[in-house]
Amino acid sequence: MGQDKALLKLHSKTQLDYAFDLLTPVCGEVFVSLRPDQMPQGRPHIFDLPEVSNLGPLSGILSAMTLYPKVAWLVLACDLPFVTSETLTYLIAERDPGKIATAFISTHDQLPEPLCAIWEPQAAPVVQRLLQEGIQCPRKMLIKSHPRLIAQRDPHWLNNVNTPQELEQAKQSFFQGPPV
Repeated sequence: MGQDKALLKLHSKTQLDYAFDLLTPVCGEVFVSLRPDQMPQGRPHIFDLPEVSNLGPLSGILSAMTLYPKVAWLVLACDLPFVTSETLTYLIAERDPGKIATAFISTHDQLPEPLCAIWEPQAAPVVQRLLQEGIQCPRKMLIKSHPRLIAQRDPHWLNNVNTPQELEQAKQSFFQGPPV
């Protein structure tokens, strides 16, 4: 993308603000996951712990689990502009606390989406074990650990924005309806 995706402006606000505002009504507390070199933008935050830094999104998940080991984590990436309050309400309603996570199945590749998912407290030792086995990808961790997988009600919910072209397409779709 060439810039911080959290600061992209869609929905007449940054993606960080959009995600934070979506999570606030459905979560007891909301934190922004940050690398130590990032600025908190005035929001409650969790910096990646040094022992798990440089693992991409997994750094944030592990840091949160380490600092607050007895809670479930609803993880939402900041590059998912089509996630809505309906998306999160449905995810929460379908949650299975007996599994390590509840995640959507991506309509693009039929794989679990770890960055719009609920990670349960019992996921921490499984994630640590898989990390010791050399697996650093949250998606691969979900594939190996049998989470609760749910279909998307709207196939566009998990469309992400990774390139300037995808950003422009997203902006246009907000004016014209859902993307095709």
